[in-house]
Amino acid sequence: MSRRVVVTAVGLISPVGIGTEASWEAIRSGRCGIGRITAFDASAFSCQIAGEVKGFDPYLYIEKKEVKKMARFIQFAIAAA
Repeated sequence: MSRRVVVTAVGLISPVGIGTEASWEAIRSGRCGIGRITAFDASAFSCQIAGEVKGFDPYLYIEKKEVKKMARFIQFAIAAA
């Protein structure tokens, strides 16, 4: 039995860009999303580099009262969906 699949959209929230077009352009131009951690003080850790999503505003995708109830990774998932 064969099944057909249709991809109707792709949502990306990544260290190189927010949105499919921004991420794809960054990948094509060879930009790197890895750098020093800025989201918290990482000086106590042996590794201080990571791929952080910068410039993400959850309020563009989710109501204010809902943002307070969810972790950042869930906000990324909802925005990408």
